[in-house]
Amino acid sequence: KRGCSVIPLHFCLSECDRQNALHSVQVLSGYSHGWELRPIMLDHREVVSDILRRLRIIGEERWSCIFCKRALLLKACQVASEMGAHGIVMGDSLGQVASQTLSNMEVISFAIPMPVLRPLIGLDKTEIVDLARRIGTFPAATRSDTACPFLPHRPVTGGSLEKLQQIARRLAEVEVPAQ
Repeated sequence: KRGCSVIPLHFCLSECDRQNALHSVQVLSGYSHGWELRPIMLDHREVVSDILRRLRIIGEERWSCIFCKRALLLKACQVASEMGAHGIVMGDSLGQVASQTLSNMEVISFAIPMPVLRPLIGLDKTEIVDLARRIGTFPAATRSDTACPFLPHRPVTGGSLEKLQQIARRLAEVEVPAQ
């Protein structure tokens, strides 16, 4: 909107997920005002599977949403840096899911090397759905064939930086058996 080019990055869980993301990019290209959108699609599992295995080994699966989101955000920063980008834009909305409580967003964003922009942060679910319908991305956003396979029973909703750092130290010491 303000003269910034956008590099759509999506972490796919399935081929259907990938196709939905590509459809959304196609719709959003109508709003790009001359910038060509060149999406990057990465395998969600490839980015997070090692960290999630380690969390299981140490019995901290409840922290999966936080560590998963951090891993994706750090990978996004790596891609952004390689592409010469200066920030990350996310679709977080306060309180919609476990990783989007204010305390969890604070923990997830700790030591992220780029600005993280969250333009939907103050909108509720109804407002976001209305916006998605208005701009044409709603159908693709609702056609997923894959629920998150990593969602733990009772995910942490009030994470603390101290606990994150404690778990991160333990994770660094874990040897993951070959599969």
